[in-house]
Amino acid sequence: MKELAILEGLLFIVGDEGLKINDIMDILEIDEAKARKLLKDLQKEYDSENRGLRISFLADSFKLTTKKEHIEYYKKLFTLPNVSSTLSQAALETLAIIAYNQPITRVQIDEMRGISSAFLVKKLMAKDLIKVCGKSNLPGKPNLYKTTDAFLDYFGLASISELPNISVENATSDDAEVDLYKSKYTE
Repeated sequence: MKELAILEGLLFIVGDEGLKINDIMDILEIDEAKARKLLKDLQKEYDSENRGLRISFLADSFKLTTKKEHIEYYKKLFTLPNVSSTLSQAALETLAIIAYNQPITRVQIDEMRGISSAFLVKKLMAKDLIKVCGKSNLPGKPNLYKTTDAFLDYFGLASISELPNISVENATSDDAEVDLYKSKYTE
């Protein structure tokens, strides 16, 4: 049963990306029949009424997803005052990337953050801080995102041009030698 627990953990870690059958085989060092049996066994466990997740096969990958039967509760999550009133550090980071680079695709956001932002983009959309503003000309025509008027209200801005300029204070060239132990502050 250890392999079943490992598979469950792997599916959790990869999130929206999912795992292809070959990835499961390589990581667990098992053949395809064993990988499919593990997936089927785990899927059977999730089929229980007492579980909120399921294993789905989407876009040629296996993923942990929530059960559609519970969607009304998931929607309520984003309307709770304690959930909707504050933004996590990751959500603020994602929001800043969108605000300073809009319009921007989710893949571009992911590249800047170095991690998937799919959940955060959905969360920010649910909070009405960002919205889809069109389609990119990139392959697959991904959505473009930008901030909303609610974003401006949330941060007390009249327009997006009021965002503070991002500049590196006391920037040095790459070739310059910097003494990391010397403070610019003196006693």
